[in-house]
Amino acid sequence: MGRSADPGVPGPRRELRQRLAELRGPAVPHPLDARALAALAANPGCRRRALLDGAGVDKGALASALGSPSSYGQSQFAFARGHAFEARVKADGGMELMRLLGVDEPGGVRVPELAAAGPQGRAARTALALREATGAGTWTLLDHPLLALEVAGSPAYLEPDAVVVHPDGRWTVVEIKSFPVLDGSADPAKVGAAARQAAVYVLALERVAALTEGAEVAHSVLLVCPRDFTNQPAGSVVDVRKQLSVTRRQLARLTRIEDIAAALPEGLSFDLEGCSAEQLTEAVEAVPHAYAPECLAACELAFHCRGRSREAGAVETLGRSVRGELGGLTTVGAVLAAARGEAGDPADPAVAALRRAQALRREAITGAVAITGAVAGAGEVAGAGAGAGAGAVGTEGAAVCR
Repeated sequence: MGRSADPGVPGPRRELRQRLAELRGPAVPHPLDARALAALAANPGCRRRALLDGAGVDKGALASALGSPSSYGQSQFAFARGHAFEARVKADGGMELMRLLGVDEPGGVRVPELAAAGPQGRAARTALALREATGAGTWTLLDHPLLALEVAGSPAYLEPDAVVVHPDGRWTVVEIKSFPVLDGSADPAKVGAAARQAAVYVLALERVAALTEGAEVAHSVLLVCPRDFTNQPAGSVVDVRKQLSVTRRQLARLTRIEDIAAALPEGLSFDLEGCSAEQLTEAVEAVPHAYAPECLAACELAFHCRGRSREAGAVETLGRSVRGELGGLTTVGAVLAAARGEAGDPADPAVAALRRAQALRREAITGAVAITGAVAGAGEVAGAGAGAGAGAVGTEGAAVCR
């Protein structure tokens, strides 16, 4: 049945999809969006996230079932505000958006219909619309196109806010965000996150452009945000070449999902409805993770993974930079033992640095104790002198009274 339903998919790919469906259970696959893909590319060594995202497991629901719910995600208020601002930008056939791109006559912009059945159908319809717009040589606005990108052997479908096709064949990604531009500048952290997300869209567009004659994907995206405290849109051109190269390199380093799935024991499942909390915990722990503090802002399972890392005393809980400096010392206990001189090779630069730091700490504590003692002694002497003076004054006062 599987072969006849999807005859165009090679045998190994069909087997992988079937295996991932078995791991997920009967639930509908949770889509992998560009924000999650950017976070996945930022932590390519995490096999746990790669497998769960590839299988389409709802990590938020899984975290709740494990007893470690996460508050990661966008608030309903921010979500509604973002939708309202996007509708404002795209109103009247995208006239305001096209003006931000310098189009003097937005009324002549084509806005093709991109509706189709299923994600594969929508992606194919988007690719066709891009080819038609490039061949027509006119301004074209694609509202919420769907792009396909293969990630670690599994397809991911991405939906940018908009893609604009220029008359010369250039394709520009448009990213619409609800955070404001105040006095001509926006929050650098939020702009960086938007640039990383847009880079994923650019990467997916390049796959389509490679098959389209005369097409070229711009490496600068249009970021649209509210100006100051109004609902008036302001556009900024953001160069994403750096983010694009990083994303391309990180996605290429991702461990292939079929290798991760092949290493799992038989019968393991992430079925949220059919498995108990104990069974889900066992399934999650069977897949290695690579926790880092940055995961708290990017992954629904971050609290669960952080708890396990703390229980194991892993130095990754202190941050990737600290982990890199410690070399072969992988646990907090090993680090403390090396600093105290109880373990570790003295020739190891990390061990030598820890012992030097420990010696400096002891010197600082000894000096602080000496200074504290000196201050306390001086205070006692001053108190004794003050008491003696007070006694002399009291004697003189008594003599006067007599």
